[in-house]
Amino acid sequence: MSDMPSTLDAWLERLERQHPVSIDLGLERVARVARRLGLDTGPIAERVITVAGTNGKGSTVAMLEALGRAHGLSTASYTSPHLLRYNERLRFDGEEADDATLIAGFAAVEAARLDGEAVSLTYFEAGTLAALWAIARRRPELAILEVGLGGRLDAVNVIDPDVAVVTTVAQDHAAFLGDDLEGIGREKAGILRAGRPAVLGSTDLPASVVEVADGLGAVRHTLGEDYRRELSAEGWAWRGRDAAGAALHLAALPDPGLPLDNAATALQALALAGVTLDAVACRRALAGVTLAGRMQWRGQWCLDVGHNPHAAAYLAARLAERTLAPRARRYALLGMLGDKDAEGVVRALAPVIDGWVCATLEGERARTAAALAEVVRGAGGEVVAELDSPRLAADWLAARLDEADEVLVCGSFFTVADVLAGWQS
Repeated sequence: MSDMPSTLDAWLERLERQHPVSIDLGLERVARVARRLGLDTGPIAERVITVAGTNGKGSTVAMLEALGRAHGLSTASYTSPHLLRYNERLRFDGEEADDATLIAGFAAVEAARLDGEAVSLTYFEAGTLAALWAIARRRPELAILEVGLGGRLDAVNVIDPDVAVVTTVAQDHAAFLGDDLEGIGREKAGILRAGRPAVLGSTDLPASVVEVADGLGAVRHTLGEDYRRELSAEGWAWRGRDAAGAALHLAALPDPGLPLDNAATALQALALAGVTLDAVACRRALAGVTLAGRMQWRGQWCLDVGHNPHAAAYLAARLAERTLAPRARRYALLGMLGDKDAEGVVRALAPVIDGWVCATLEGERARTAAALAEVVRGAGGEVVAELDSPRLAADWLAARLDEADEVLVCGSFFTVADVLAGWQS
């Protein structure tokens, strides 16, 4: 097709324009194009693990990828959204996909959606199908797929996983998933499959997740019941089971700097995918895993994309473990979209924050710094500045920080991305 874009940026601009709304949940259109691409004719990888949840998806995927690679497996991972480059969304053997791979995937999807009656796809749907097509062409030993939103109706769910993971269930994306936790749980559990392992990675999931799993006849493995993590003087230990039900135990594991519940869940999912866990490989993987924008420290700055009260509570707990020097202050550089629970986030972080710098986020779900500052003051917080962007807020703070001060940059992927982009420019 002669009118196909020739660059990745041109493709992304085209995809952003081609569907009337940015989020259009449902699998009928995606499944039709997936069949045209041949994604229904066989597995896209030797093992597929799909990860859904409100929080913890990204860290679970990162640890699964690191663990798989440490065990010598060829890997592919698909995540969203990205921070700085679209290429971050698709990785092969730990490396971001190059432009040519992504362009080839977009071209294949475009040809398939126009083959016969045209099918309209959202930006996310087209990107997901392009990634799945690229993964299927390589057929790695392990593919890890992160659900974008929900689960049951998310484009990723056109692929049947060998192991399905639900990390956590909390309120987020209320415009699409509602605010009923039982209903949200049913949506997340939509990735589970009959007769296949379901790894439930939280001790506080709604009853609906278990109901869906048991109703399907999925083989349920629940954190705190069927597998667990235990703190020890040597680090932490994991106990779980392999696919045959045999007990497994790994000791003296290092802190990956990411939630240990998610680390335990990644280990259990990998074991159920048929990988024989090697203690040395697991320690090496967990000691070296990194994930941009999740408790990512750069000097005195901590960047985290957390944007709901559940994620903020985890951040507050981790920051509370750190002792500030006398007279040092910890600031929050906060930018949040208008449809997020800013009050819940602020109240969760308030015990560990001394001053707040509020930043405006623009776009269709914009929230101004002034509106965010009003929420902070309403919760009893001290607003020290209001700036027109996270990048400007970071510059303002950098000029005023004392050497022992700390800054938490959080509230949105957009907030963290803008600060990182500013540092790179």
